[in-house]
Amino acid sequence: MKALQIRRNVAKFGAARILGAVSPSGSTKVGPLEHRSVDDPECPGDGWHQIHTRLSGICGSDLSLVGGHASTYFDDWVSFPFVPGHEVVGELDDGTRVVLEPVLGHAARGVELPFEGASPADGNDYAHLAVTSPEGVEPAIQTGFCCSTGGGWAPWFWAHESQLHRIDDAMPDERAVLIEPFAGGIHAALLAAPAVAGIENPVVAVLGAGTMGLAAVAGLKRYLPDVRIIVGARYPHQRAYAEALGADIAVAASELDRAVRRVVGCHMIGNGESGALSGGAHVTIDAVGSSASIADCLRITKPRGRIVLLGMPSRVDLDMTGLWHREIELKGAYTYGTETLPDGTETTTFQLAIDTVNAVEAERLVSATYPLADHVDAISHAANAGRRGAVKIAFDLRESTN
Repeated sequence: MKALQIRRNVAKFGAARILGAVSPSGSTKVGPLEHRSVDDPECPGDGWHQIHTRLSGICGSDLSLVGGHASTYFDDWVSFPFVPGHEVVGELDDGTRVVLEPVLGHAARGVELPFEGASPADGNDYAHLAVTSPEGVEPAIQTGFCCSTGGGWAPWFWAHESQLHRIDDAMPDERAVLIEPFAGGIHAALLAAPAVAGIENPVVAVLGAGTMGLAAVAGLKRYLPDVRIIVGARYPHQRAYAEALGADIAVAASELDRAVRRVVGCHMIGNGESGALSGGAHVTIDAVGSSASIADCLRITKPRGRIVLLGMPSRVDLDMTGLWHREIELKGAYTYGTETLPDGTETTTFQLAIDTVNAVEAERLVSATYPLADHVDAISHAANAGRRGAVKIAFDLRESTN
């Protein structure tokens, strides 16, 4: 079948990294992503289903990988060559539509669950992700990074029963494809809960309003309704979406420190990039993941507050003195799993995401779709989504599925 595939090629990764600073489309043309004929992956065993892709989103981690900027940290957590695509709505052979929970967890690898009813990403030991399973599933953190399973940027791939969520016939594909990124944003929002518990008039700032930042806003509004949400976003359409999803205040990213200062009533110590608020937000969610964004979060988060790092940072150059002096907690927010809500209810992040995308009619965030053959244009659109007034870009394989 024809699919988009990434093979291990140091020269292509290097060329993409160099050219990516000038032209995302140019970096895609010379980089490791190729539209080519690939061998059909073999079924890993019992409990696995062939999933026929309908829509598959392009996320920030995909862009980092295609552009040659992905961290070498993951070199031992992927298996080449692989077909990307982990934000997926597809269908089973019988036509039932499903959404993929991409982590290749314990059940998919035939090892004991960390606890009864565990979600694929649950557990505190990741050894099962970095070794070949008894059924021959190669190392990978997720579908979309595994040579054994295939991924969503292909007409079909393999997924384990434990990864699948069947969806209602009334849910549009464009809404369903956002369940996975919304699960990530909601997980980050819930990580704010311990830091605001028992606090009167808590303030949570969100820096960045691409798909993940907007998902975090929706999660905060729905599951932590008492927090005051202040969003800093670069582009006007992002600010409009943030307010529509529940932000109390949405300002330009460069104005976020002033907005937080006005709400909490603190002082600005110093000026410019070296300036920091004397107090600040109780929690700041960084949905960008860069040296500059983390530095900004340190400036606007109150002493003994929490920063939730939702955007994937890779390498950063950062003065950590503010973290030390202000005793701020820096908390990673990689994925999803089993959640405990503030009222003590236990559920899964994916179920919360399904409920949330339905409540907010999230399909409005899907700005454009492309066939796989137009992947250069699709990647360029996704890489420039903000400046082009877009949010989520996805590949559309419904014609090949039908």
